[in-house]
Amino acid sequence: MLKDNVKANGTLVVELRDENGNVKQQFEKNLVVNTGLAYIASRMKDATANVMSHMAVGSGTVAAAAADTALGSELGRVALTSTSIVTTTADNDSVQYVATFEPGTGTGAVTEAAILNASSAGTMLSRTVFPVINKGVLDTLTITWKVTVA
Repeated sequence: MLKDNVKANGTLVVELRDENGNVKQQFEKNLVVNTGLAYIASRMKDATANVMSHMAVGSGTVAAAAADTALGSELGRVALTSTSIVTTTADNDSVQYVATFEPGTGTGAVTEAAILNASSAGTMLSRTVFPVINKGVLDTLTITWKVTVA
């Protein structure tokens, strides 16, 4: 009997650059939520669902859960800078999303992030909660997020 255990999971690198060019990085894992799993299945059928196009950060601290559809307290949302297919374990098994929150956007005590397919509301692919990153008004926050199907 053959048994496949296909799972979607992700990791992200959160990089904060202050106004003086100093860099702080954190590596985090994320949860592909139920709506994200349904989204992946729908895209395998056809392309009627909008592509993932935005990343949001927030200040919510409740742990990520499969039933999540929005951030706890959104601070800012930006269009993705890039989306590409990359290799993690097997050839082309991951999608990598990159977003940059420029000075003045997503400012505050950032503790959560999500990938979504709209500039407001939309379908959430994945969400993570992490230790606080204090983003000042002059700081730039770049998140590189990889979702792997393994």
